[in-house]
Amino acid sequence: MLRALVGRVGAWVVLGLAVVASVALFVLVPSVESDAFPSAGLPAETQSAQVEALLEEFPDADVSAALLVFERGGDPLTDEDEAAVAARAEALAAESPTPEAVRPQLSEDRTAALVVVPVDGADVEADLAGTADRFRSLAAEDLPEGLRSALTGPIGFSDDVSSAFAGADLRLLLVTVGVVAVLLIVTYRSPLLWLVPLAVVGTADGLARVVVAPLAELAGLPVDASISGILSVLVFGAGTNYALLLVARYREELTSQTDRHAAMLTAVRSAGPAIAASGGTVALSLLTLLLASLQGNRALGLACALGVGIAMVFALLVLPAALVVCGRGLFWPFVPRVQSDGEERRAGAWERLGRGVARRPVLVVAAAVVGIAVLALGLGGYRVGLSQTEQLTGDPESVQAQRVLDRSFSAGLSGGVDVLVPSEDVPTATERVQAVEGVESVRPGAEHEDLTRLTVTTSAAPQSEQAFEVVRSLRATLADDPALAGSLVGGSDATALDTLDAAEDDLRLVVPLILGVVALVLLVLLRSALAPVLLIASVLGTFFASLGAGTWLFSTVWDFPALDANVTLYAFLFLIALGVDYNIFLTSRAREERARVGAREGMITALGSTGGVITSAGVLLAAVFAVLGVLPVVALTQVGVIVCLGVLLDTLVVRTLLVPALAFLTRNAFWWPTRGVAPDPG
Repeated sequence: MLRALVGRVGAWVVLGLAVVASVALFVLVPSVESDAFPSAGLPAETQSAQVEALLEEFPDADVSAALLVFERGGDPLTDEDEAAVAARAEALAAESPTPEAVRPQLSEDRTAALVVVPVDGADVEADLAGTADRFRSLAAEDLPEGLRSALTGPIGFSDDVSSAFAGADLRLLLVTVGVVAVLLIVTYRSPLLWLVPLAVVGTADGLARVVVAPLAELAGLPVDASISGILSVLVFGAGTNYALLLVARYREELTSQTDRHAAMLTAVRSAGPAIAASGGTVALSLLTLLLASLQGNRALGLACALGVGIAMVFALLVLPAALVVCGRGLFWPFVPRVQSDGEERRAGAWERLGRGVARRPVLVVAAAVVGIAVLALGLGGYRVGLSQTEQLTGDPESVQAQRVLDRSFSAGLSGGVDVLVPSEDVPTATERVQAVEGVESVRPGAEHEDLTRLTVTTSAAPQSEQAFEVVRSLRATLADDPALAGSLVGGSDATALDTLDAAEDDLRLVVPLILGVVALVLLVLLRSALAPVLLIASVLGTFFASLGAGTWLFSTVWDFPALDANVTLYAFLFLIALGVDYNIFLTSRAREERARVGAREGMITALGSTGGVITSAGVLLAAVFAVLGVLPVVALTQVGVIVCLGVLLDTLVVRTLLVPALAFLTRNAFWWPTRGVAPDPG
C-alpha cells in the first residue's frame, strides 16, 4: 500500500486526490464566523454562571453601560470644561433608552468628570465597534482645548479586546508564513525546496481553518479568535517539524539509493512511525482538554487536535508524493547523489558532540540539571491572575480611562458585582452586603420570580485580587445566614474569579492525563520501561525551567504582574506534547540504530543523523510560537514566550545533551526490557 502511494503513478494520484479534496472542502464547507470576544464558558453550577442565566429573565437583563471619562491630565477642570461635559452628557443621553439617568458626575478633587450612559445590550451585541465609536465621537465633539474624553466600562473594555483580535488571523498567518519561509530557506539552502513543505503545510493550515470551526460548532464548542490564532501557529509549527524530519530522512536515503521512489519509501517507513507517534501524542494530549470544565479549554483541545491530525496526514501522505513528483532537482544546488561504497564518511559536528557526551555523561547530566534548576528559581515570583486593566498590552483607551477612575472616583465603578437575593429579605441582605469590607454602595434593582437584583459597587479595581476578596467575602457572609443561604453572587468580577478557580481545577485534572498519554505513547513506540520515565522527567524539567524563566522575564522585562489564568495549562500542554516530539525523533532513531551497532553507538549515530534537523525544527517551532507576541493580548504573549523558551531549551540542551547522557549512563538498561541485537562495545 505504502509502495503504491509513493510510486511513479501513485504519487500523482495522491497529489490529484489531495488537490480535489482540498478544493471541494474549501468550496463546500460553510464558513463559521469566529467570536472575536472570548467568552468565559464557565460550568453551569458556578454561582456566576447561575446569576448570568437568571438575569436573562429580569426586566433590565439586556442593559449595558458606557462610561465616558473627561480629564485634563490631572489638572482641575475649568468652568468651561464642566459646561462642555454637561453638553456632552445631554448629547449622550439621546443614545440611551433611559436619558433621565444620564447625568455628569464631578470627582471630589474636580480633576475628572464621569458620564454613565445605560444602553440597550442588544444594540451593543449587534454592533459593538459601531456603538463604541459613536460614543467616542459624541463625547469628543466640541471639547475645549486640553480636555480629553475616553470610553471605558463594559463597552470600552469589550471593544478594546475585540480590536486586539481584529484581523488577528491574517496578521498571525502572514507573520507565521514569513518566519517559516525564512527559516526553511536558511535550513535547506535551496531556492526551490522550501516551497514544497511550505505549500503543503499552508494547505493543511487553510484546510484546518475551514474544517475545524464547523465541527467545533456542531460539538457546541465555538472557536473564538484566540483559539484560531493558536490553531494556526500549532499547525504550522507541528506540520513544518514533521516536514523537516521527513525531508531530512529522504535526503539521507537519496545518497544511498538511485531510485527516488524507493528512497522515499524507506524514508516514510523509517520516519513515519516517529511522525505518527509525535502527532498522536500531541493530538491525544489536546483531547484530554475535552474533560476540562471551561468551555474555552474544551474548544481549544478539540480544534487543535483536529488541526494537528490534518497536519500529520498531509506530512505523511501529501508531502511524500509532492517530493517524489518534483525529483532530485528540487534540492538544487545541493542535489544529493548516491555515494559509492568505498567513499569515506566523515563524522559531523553532531556525531562529534555525541562522542564528547559519551565520554563524560555524569558531568553533562550534572551541568544540565543545575542549569535547569537555576532557571526554575524564577518560579519564586509565580503568580496567576490578571486584573481587567492588565490583560492587554499597548495601554488602550479603556485602560487609561480606568486609571482616571481609580484616581478620581471609585475603582469599582467599571467593575460588576450582582447579588441575587430572596425579595422578602432585601433589607437584611442589603445590610449584610453593605457591611462587607470593600463594598462602597448597594442598590436594589429589578425583581423577577421572588428574586431581587442588588447592584454592588466596590472600591476594588475590576477583576483584581481585591475585587476577588470582596466576592469571596460576599459569598461567605450570605452563606452564613440561613435566610440568605440561597443567594447568589455573580457579575464580571465573580465571573473572573470563577474562571480562575476553574482554570486551576482544569490544570489539576489535565496534567496527570497528559503525562499518562505521553507515557503510553513512549511505551508503545520504544518498548522500554525506563526510557519513558527519563524522557518525561526531562521534559518536566524543561517545563519548570521555562516557566520559571518566563515568570522572571514577565516581572522584570515586560512588567506583567502575573500570568493569565490558562497560561500555565497551555504552556504545560504544548511543552510536554511538543517537547517530547524531539525526544521521540531522537530515541526512535537510536532504537533503530541500536539493533545494528549497539546502544552506545546507536545513540551517537542517532544524534549525528537527527541533530541538525531536530535543531532546525526546534528553532523554527520556537520562532513560530513567538509570533503569538504580535497580538496585544498578554495571555497569548505569555504562552508564546514560555513555549518558545521551553522548545529552545529542550532542543539545544535536553535533547542534545541531557537525554543522550542519560542513555549513556544507563546503557542497555535505558531500553529494558527490550533486548539488543548488536553487542554494545562500551
